[in-house]
Parts: sequence; C-alpha cells; structure tokens
Amino acid sequence: MSLDDPKISRPVIRQLDETAINRIAAGEVVERPASAVKELVENALDAGARRITVEVAQGGKALIRVIDDGCGMDADDLPLALSRHATSKIDGSDLLNIRSFGFRGEALPSLGSVGRLKITSRVDGADAHEIRVTGGVIAPVRPAALSRGTVVELRDLFFATPARLKFMRSDRAEMQAVTDVVKRLAMAEPGVGFTLKDVTDGERVVLRADAETGDLFDALSGRLGGLMGREFIDNAIRIDAEREGLRLKGFAGLPTYSRGAAVAQFLFVNGRPVRDRLLLGALRAAYMDVLSRDRHPAAALFIDCPPHLVDVNVHPAKSEVRFRDPGMARGLIVSGLRHALAEAGHRSSSTVGDGVLGAFRPETAPPGPARIYQMDRPRGATLERARDWQAPALQDPAALWDAPTPSARVETDAPEPEATIRPLGAARAQVHENYIIAQTEAGMVIVDQHAAHERLVYERLKRQMAESGVARQALLIPEIISLGGDADRLLDRAEDLAELGLIIEAFGPGTIAVRETPALLGVVNAEALLRDILDEIDALGDSQTLKARLDAVLSRVACHGSIRSGRRMSADEMNALLREMEATPMSGQCNHGRPTYVTLALSDIERLFGRT
Repeated sequence: MSLDDPKISRPVIRQLDETAINRIAAGEVVERPASAVKELVENALDAGARRITVEVAQGGKALIRVIDDGCGMDADDLPLALSRHATSKIDGSDLLNIRSFGFRGEALPSLGSVGRLKITSRVDGADAHEIRVTGGVIAPVRPAALSRGTVVELRDLFFATPARLKFMRSDRAEMQAVTDVVKRLAMAEPGVGFTLKDVTDGERVVLRADAETGDLFDALSGRLGGLMGREFIDNAIRIDAEREGLRLKGFAGLPTYSRGAAVAQFLFVNGRPVRDRLLLGALRAAYMDVLSRDRHPAAALFIDCPPHLVDVNVHPAKSEVRFRDPGMARGLIVSGLRHALAEAGHRSSSTVGDGVLGAFRPETAPPGPARIYQMDRPRGATLERARDWQAPALQDPAALWDAPTPSARVETDAPEPEATIRPLGAARAQVHENYIIAQTEAGMVIVDQHAAHERLVYERLKRQMAESGVARQALLIPEIISLGGDADRLLDRAEDLAELGLIIEAFGPGTIAVRETPALLGVVNAEALLRDILDEIDALGDSQTLKARLDAVLSRVACHGSIRSGRRMSADEMNALLREMEATPMSGQCNHGRPTYVTLALSDIERLFGRT
C-alpha cells in the first residue's frame, strides 16, 4: 500500500512544546536521582563553591537538596537559568574549549519539567530571591531569605512522568548510586568540602570530606585516603607522567593490593569523572603482567590536557570523552603505570603482612588478674638453676637416627650487620623446603622461593625477548582469512602485530593473509587469534591478546625453569635470591599477582607475645 491511498493518513510534522522538549531531554540527562545530584553538584562547583552539602530523602526520589557557597544568581538570572540551552559556561563559539563541568544548559529546565524544583540564590551585595517550577510551569521570582550562595531543592522527582518511577530501584540502591556520584566528584576536587546526608528519617551523615590543603599530591592523598581508605594510600604508588601535552597523575595500587571486581577504579579527564572503555582498557593492560584475569587493580587516575585535545560533547551525561589522539592517551596510561610499577621494585602490599598477623591467634589469658611468674622477679641462684635446667640434654647417638627429620634448616652463623640493613634482609633459615626466613633490622621476611624465582626468571625472559625480538615461524602455505569490513582494522595495526611476531598483509577486499606467526606459540589457529584480537579492539579500543599469549608462554617457561618447592637451598643461594629480588622490578608478586614475600615487623611480633 502507498501513501496515495486515501485510507492512510499522511503523518504530520509538529513542533513540540517546551514542556515536552524538556521532558524528552530529562530522559537523557536525568536517568535516576544520582544523575540529578551529579548535575546540581557540578553546577555548584562551576559557581566556585568551596563547601557543598547534599541532602537526600528516600534515595533522592522524595527530596534532593544541594546547598553551596558559590557566587549565586540575581533575580534576573533565575528565570534565564530555567530556559533551555541558557548557560554561563560557554558562549557557543568554540565547543572544543570547554573548561567547566556543565555547558549544555539542559539540567535545570529538565529537572523542573519532571519534578518540583525551587532555586534560592543570593549574590554578594544584593538580596536573595527564589523561583519555583512545577512540572514545567514556572512561577514568578519572589524575595527570599539566604545568607549566601545557592540552594537548589528538588522534590518528587519524576512525579510528572510517573512511568519513570517504575524503573527506579530501591531506596538503598538509589542512595548508593548518589553516594558514588558524590564520592567521584569529591575525588576530583580535593580543595572543596563535601557533606552528604540522608534525611529520610532524621538526619544521618553518609559521607563527609573536609577540604584538603597542601600541594597537589598531598591534597589528593588526603582526599583519596578518606574516601577509598587509608589502606589504599599505604599500598599505592604515586603516578606522575607526561607526554605531548597530556599529563597523568594520581595513585595506583600495588598488584598485591588488587580487588575481585573493578569497583575501585576511578578515572578523570580534566577533573571530570568519566567511565571510558579506552581508559579502563589501558588500565587493565598496564597490570596485565602482574595480575591474573580474575583480579582487578585499584587506582584513581587523572588526565589533564588542553581542552582542544579532548571532546567532552559526546554524550548528554558527559561520562564519555573522545581524545583527538586515543593512542597517545592509552599509551600514556600504560607506560606511566608500568614505569611506576617497575620503579616500585620489589615492594609488596602491607595488607599481606597484616593478613598474616591476623591469622595468628595468641593464647587467651584466663580471666582474673594477670599471673606474676617467678622469672619476672628472680634471684641470682634461681637464674643459675634455670640456666642448668634449660641446657639441652645429651642424647644417645643411636636415638638420633630414629628422630624425624626437621622441616627447617637454621643457619648457625649470625648474619652480617650490613646484610640485615638491606630491604629483604639476610637469610636465616629455610622452612618446609619452600619458605625462606630472612632477618631484617626491623623484623623478618618470609619468602616463597618458587614464586619469587618464577618472577625473576619471567622478567629475565621478557628482557631477552625485548632485546632480540620475537622469533617467527613462516607458514609453508599462508593462511587466508576472510574478515569482511574488519580486515582494515587489523591491517591498520599490522606494524604493531609484526613486533610481536605476527605477519599479516592484505589479500584482496576484506581478506587477510597470515604469513608468519610467533614461534613461541607453536601451532596457531590464526583465524581464532585474529578474531580474538578484533573482539578485544571492539571492547577496549585496543588489543593485548597476542602479547598476553606470548607472556603466558614465557610465564609457563619461567614456572618450569624456576626453583621448585622442596629443593634445599644453601645460605648463599638464599641470599643471592634475596639480592636479585631487590634488583628486579615487580618481584614483590608472582606472574599471577600473588605476593612473593611477607614482611612482619618486630613490634607486631612482640605484640603477639604480649611483650609490649
């Protein structure tokens, strides 16, 4: 049937009214209460606020109130602020020179179209005024009382679009999303104080972050320590790298301080919290050598660059960005993190030692007053008799042959003083033919000899491969693979793949010829390998599949070529292993991210025995 048929009405193009337009925009900008909180807090930051308080009831569905001490708005500004695409952030002449959080001018009119919005504001030297908008209907401006700044109050979110309320989650889940938004914005602005309160029943402070002072890293360290936990800062390394106008700074956790899910990864571009798959993929690639696939690094990373090098006008929520040179941004993260991890040397997470100490269970003292033993106040004669009693008794030599073999070998000679000064100390014993006990100035170190040597051999093999290149094996008959439109994406990375031993070239439209493969991999299913590489490029913007497979082979070689559990080692061998660990980057964890050694402070050991 055609439109010429009189039974079919021709669709009519209509101009939607302002209320409908704002409600459509609200569907993009305000997905849930947390989205509204994000827009309002960003407005407060753009207004120069130094103290921001967020009050929420029923997860934000009943009430969202944001109080700031920023520059405020006068009576003429209030109606304009509720007009669509009215903003003070940009003049519209250059959308690549955006230096503020907001710039679209959509948030306030969108919120007013789906909820009951009231804005009260005051400019220094003028009287305060307020304006109300309910379901898109704006009331006149009228006088109000306010000392300074702005208070934005949003009640009954989505009351004008009740269908959206059916998609809301529980109050607890929405409150958690609000908390996550405030936490991320607080990380981005350590010099601003933030308070988040749940006022559903009474008033409960959910999050409080006082303004930090000091230089960049001191302020950032204080803020991240408060929001991510002091444990993160104690087990993180400082990141500061720069490349062609892009600067990367922040903190990244040691590999042994990893998480079971990607819940402690925070990324920022020019101070804006983002969830960008390119950057997340680069973060994972940087830890590829030191974490197994089921573990995730913890990090808070900030990329700063001139505004013209990154486009933030990609998505209404402004959570995604697009770099002019994505490869440079990704390379900066990968190289910056790997360099910092290598500089950290053999350092291992302190939480490993804390976990060991937590596993110890000293004997519980009986109730009542503590016993006073005679040894605590002995006389001279008593000490002499005690020494005689504690002296080892001579045994029948024949009985020694029947005694079980001890599971530990102790070095009788005292370690040289300069050896104990070293970070991993001097070897004193080998326990169960697998664990080296070393003495340091401030405590002791327990080393897993197999895991430690596995990392050392692995790093040695990687250095050799980097120096001599990846050995290739030529295919007697090139493998021809049809990939359609995806072939060009692989050919664009032909040089990178060649460095890893995979030689490909064009073989007609949409077809690739594989001529050489890495010798380490043996017989390769080239088509499956190429499709895995393409899948990773789609998911993360780049691929580490081939390098990961080569590293996995090197890791297996290192595992089989390292010191095995159960091998007895001499004192010289144990000390040589400790010295090589100190000189080898990332030797604090094995190839799978497990710790290679545990440090126990003497003070903690003494506390276990009640000697403090």
